[in-house]
Amino acid sequence: MSLQSGDTDPSEFRGGEGHAGLAPSQVTFERRELDRLLNLYGRKVAAGEWRDYAIDFLKDRAVFSVFRRASEVPLYRIEKNPKLARRQGAYSVISATGLIVRRGPELDRVLRVLDKSIRLVAS
Repeated sequence: MSLQSGDTDPSEFRGGEGHAGLAPSQVTFERRELDRLLNLYGRKVAAGEWRDYAIDFLKDRAVFSVFRRASEVPLYRIEKNPKLARRQGAYSVISATGLIVRRGPELDRVLRVLDKSIRLVAS
């Protein structure tokens, strides 16, 4: 891989630049949001449903992707897009097919679609 003029090698980022080495224009997850995402991820791993994850910080959105296997496409993408905050809500859960499963202004409410546990009804 060759770098063009003006490109920066990711290994060249040092502390004190932007937000933890990220460009200032990138959207990131806050600590509380990451705690909630990783808590859900841990429960799903313990249940054997998920096995890997990836986090991408882009200019317009932050994406938390979960995988059944690392070599596959993500089962779900949890996206934070601040530009949509006033309209549909900043958070969305998107399936592997690209279908928006749920969208809203609160991360906890949006994640409920993935966090539903099976309950037995006794009669």
